[in-house]
Amino acid sequence: MSTERIAGLTSWHADWRGLKVAVLGLSMTGFSAADTLAELGAEVFVFSESAEEEYGRLVPVIGARLELGPLATVPTALVAFDPEVVIASPGFSPSHPIIRWAQDSEVPIWGDVELAWRVRDKVLRADGTPADWVLITGTNGKTTTTQLTATLLVEGGLRAAPCGNIGVPVLDAVRDPAGFDVLVVELSSHQLWYLGQSRPEGELFPYAAVCLNLADDHLVWHGSAQAYRDAKAVVYRNTRIACVYNKADEATRLMVEEAEVVEGARAIGFDLGIPGPSDLGIVEGLVVDRAFLDDRARSALELTTVAALDEAGLAAPHIVQNILAASALARSLGVEPEAIHDALQSFHLDAHRIQVIARHGGITWVDDSKATNPHAAASSLRAYPGAVWVVGGDLKGVDIADLVADVGTTARAAVVIGVDRTEVVAAFQRHAPKVPVFEVDAGETDQVMVRVVEIASRIVEGEGTVLLAPAAASFDQFTGYADRGHRFAEAVRNWIDRGSADDAGVPPSAF
Repeated sequence: MSTERIAGLTSWHADWRGLKVAVLGLSMTGFSAADTLAELGAEVFVFSESAEEEYGRLVPVIGARLELGPLATVPTALVAFDPEVVIASPGFSPSHPIIRWAQDSEVPIWGDVELAWRVRDKVLRADGTPADWVLITGTNGKTTTTQLTATLLVEGGLRAAPCGNIGVPVLDAVRDPAGFDVLVVELSSHQLWYLGQSRPEGELFPYAAVCLNLADDHLVWHGSAQAYRDAKAVVYRNTRIACVYNKADEATRLMVEEAEVVEGARAIGFDLGIPGPSDLGIVEGLVVDRAFLDDRARSALELTTVAALDEAGLAAPHIVQNILAASALARSLGVEPEAIHDALQSFHLDAHRIQVIARHGGITWVDDSKATNPHAAASSLRAYPGAVWVVGGDLKGVDIADLVADVGTTARAAVVIGVDRTEVVAAFQRHAPKVPVFEVDAGETDQVMVRVVEIASRIVEGEGTVLLAPAAASFDQFTGYADRGHRFAEAVRNWIDRGSADDAGVPPSAF
C-alpha cells in the first residue's frame, strides 16, 4: 500500500481493505484494535507474549491471526508478514526491539488512540459531526478527573463517556452505536508517546485538554525525565478551545506556552488560590470560575463551596484541584454552574483513592493504594499529616529520597513494605532520621498486610491515622494496586473483628 493511501485513512468510510497491520499485545487495548481493524477489512496479525483465554479464542473468530510467544526479539513471522502499519499496546516502550525495528523499517507506528481518532466518524451526532474529544493526563489524578469531567458533562445534558486509560478502550467508545457528544479520554504518558509519533494526518485536534501535574514517573519506560515530560506535553497539541493547566505546577504552564494550538485556544489556569480573570480557584471558601463569563475581569461564578465538598468527602487539597480542572473542562463545553454544583453533591471517589475504610478505637485507616508514585503519596501525606505511613513496593526507577525529605518527615512513623525495602529505609535514615521505621519482612503476600496492621495499630496506640500511600507500584508482591488495597482493608477488618487488644504475632522487640 502506498504512503499516500495510508495517509488517506482518516475516516471509518475510507478503504481499509487489505491493509496489513501488526497488532502488538493482546490485552483489552490490543483486542479492541484488532477487532476494529478486522471489521474494517484489514489483514490483521496479532503478536503477544500471552493472552487471556477469551481474547485468544476470539482472535480467529474475528478473522485475524495470532502468534503467542516471546517478543524479546523481532519474531520471524512478523518480518515475513511485512506489515504496512504497526499498532502497539501501551506496554511496548520506545526501546523495545520491535518498536525499534518498525522505526528502522519506516513502518508507521500507531497507538490505539490514533486509530480511534482516524475512525471517529463511525457514529455521528445529529449535526453530522463526530464527538468532541477532551484529553486528560498528568502524573496523578487522571482517573478521578476523567470521571469527574464525564459526570459534570452528563449532569449538564451532554452525552459523555469516560474512556482511554481509565479502562474502556477509546475504540470501544468510538464504535458504540449509541454515540456521544463528548469523549473524555484519559491518556497515559505511554499513549501520549505514541501520539507523538503521529504523522500529520493522524494528529488529534481535541476540543480541550489538561495536564494536571508533572512529577517523575515511568522513567524506565521513557528513558529519562525529559522524555517523560515531552510525552505529557503532547496532550496540548492542536487544542482548539481550552488548554487547562495547573498554576501551582510551572511545568504544565510551560507546556501550554510551548504548545502548537489552534488559533483562538485559551489558556485556563486553576489552583487553590484566588483566581485571575482567566482562571478557576478558591475565594473565601467558595470554588469559583473567573474564566467562562462575560465580565471575568470584575466578577466570578460560584460553582460550589469547600464546606460542601468536605461534606461529600472531596475536600482533600489534591481532590479539590482535580475538581477545579474538571470544572474548567466542563465549563469550556458550556455546562452551567448549577449543574456542576449538583453533580459534585453525589460524586464518589473510586476505591483505593484516599478512601477511609474504617474508624475504630480512635484510629482512622485510609487506603490510598492508588498512590503509586511519590507525587501522589505526597498529596496524601499533606492531607493526613502525622499519619503512620505505609510505604514501599516497586519504585519503577524513581528516587524516593526527595519525597521522604519533603513530607516524609511529618509522618508519625513509617511501616515499609516491598520485596526490596533497602532504598526506602536508607532514605529515612538519611533524610528523616527521627521518624521510627518498621520493616515488614513477611514473605507471603497474604501475610504482608496482616503484619502491617498489627505493627501500625501498636504504633498509633489508640488515636491517629494509618495511611497506605505506597509511592510505588505493587507488582513485586501483589497483582495490582487494587489487590494491595483490598488486602489492606481486609486486614483492618479482621483486626477490628478480633479486637484491637490482640497483639498476637508482633514481637515486643518490634517496638
